[in-house]
Parts: sequence; C-alpha cells; structure tokens
Amino acid sequence: MTDPEARPPFPPFDAETAARKVRMAEDAWNSRDPERVALAYTPDSRWRNRAEFFSGRAEIVAFLRRKWARELDYRLVKELWAQTGNHISVRFAYEWHDDSGQWYRSHGNEQWEFAENGLMRRREASINDVPVRAADRLFHWPLGTRPADHPGLPG
Repeated sequence: MTDPEARPPFPPFDAETAARKVRMAEDAWNSRDPERVALAYTPDSRWRNRAEFFSGRAEIVAFLRRKWARELDYRLVKELWAQTGNHISVRFAYEWHDDSGQWYRSHGNEQWEFAENGLMRRREASINDVPVRAADRLFHWPLGTRPADHPGLPG
C-alpha cells in the first residue's frame, strides 16, 4: 500500500493481527498524546464516546485533551474481544484519579471499524466508572506503555 497514512496491520483481521492492532491502540492511548492518538483515525472518523458524538481528527484531539486534563495518571489495558473482516471489538479497563485524588476504574467495550489503509473510521465506546480506593488499584506501572509482563484484564 502506498498510502503515507497507512497503519498496518490491515483488514481483514485474523486473531493475531487484531490482537496486534489492539495493543498498538493501547500503547498509543497510554502515551496520553492526543495528536499521536488521532493519527490512527481517518480524517473523517466518527466517534461515540459515552454520550458524546463527534467526527474528525480535530475533534478527537480536543476530546482527548479534555479527557486527560480531567482523568489524571491514566493507565489503560485493552483486550481483543472479537474480530471479523474490518471490525474489531475490545473490552478495556483504565484507572485514573480526579483532581481531588479520588481514584476510578472505568470499564467498557468498544466497536471499531477500519478503512482499507488500517486507519479506524468508526469508534463506538460504552464506559462505566466505578470509584475505587487507592489500595484497590490494579494498574501500577509507571506512566506510559504497559510493561509486557503486566497482567491483562481480570477475568
């Protein structure tokens, strides 16, 4: 593929390529760099995140800036749930705290649809936040990419 924006692996996905795509997304989101994350989406990508609906990279960047200004010390784990053709479904959890120091674990699932060039053109996320005590946190790695030996999501 000669597309300069192309992001392998490309659809159609099998279990291995879908799992690789999921880990790449997790690593990008754990960077907490809105511009880096937005480059994995088509310029006209459509999103539903909780009750927000928007499209385009500029709106993705604005959303992520707001998100990470509020969700401090964010650490995310994503896991492949299912894949077929150009679609991937994931389950995820992330931990963060607000500016008062209250920790949360946010659980959810996402449905992804990809363009031929491997960029995501549609993302739909359903998320629930659960307050947790700091002592009950599960994700303790230094900010950034989850270490390869850190456990995934609990059953």
